[in-house]
Amino acid sequence: MDGQFRAQPLTADRWSDFEAVMGPHGACYGCWCNHFRLSPSQRKGLAGSEKKDFMHRRVSVGPPAGLIGYLGDRPVGWVQVGPRADVPNWNSPRTVSRPLEERDAADLAVWAVSCFFIVSKERGKGLSHRMLDAAVAHARVAAARIIEACPIERTKQSKSVGLYVGSKRIFEAAEFVEVASRKEGRPLMRLVL
Repeated sequence: MDGQFRAQPLTADRWSDFEAVMGPHGACYGCWCNHFRLSPSQRKGLAGSEKKDFMHRRVSVGPPAGLIGYLGDRPVGWVQVGPRADVPNWNSPRTVSRPLEERDAADLAVWAVSCFFIVSKERGKGLSHRMLDAAVAHARVAAARIIEACPIERTKQSKSVGLYVGSKRIFEAAEFVEVASRKEGRPLMRLVL
């Protein structure tokens, strides 16, 4: 990796850096990191450009929806981190990421690390660990009490697009503990801050 790593909140003035990380099609099949922000029916009804516009509006009004990771001045990664309430589909009763207690979905001190995206040429170099460390630090500064994740335990390839939820291994390294298992290979993990 070239350059010093740093992470910065995604604010309106960093939108072009988010675009650079997401690429021209919005990463992960044109998601633009709306998978957990919109219901499946809402997502299906939007074209890629509309998903991009939705996320742009969200970033414009704030607070930051996550962090952009940089190597030097080059944007190379993204982690969506913030209160569970900001990613309503992550809280759906039908998802493996649903909260342990229903009230956690609205508790602004209960946060979620719901998505990662690393530019393809930088994958497999440990950036997800750095992005997660930055997300935890960001949550602490914002007075989060709990931060949760629902990573994937295994993938067929170390650079699989299915890793958008993060690898269980990186959360274990950051001292998250499993608090529920609703589907094999997709534990709900928690770090008390």
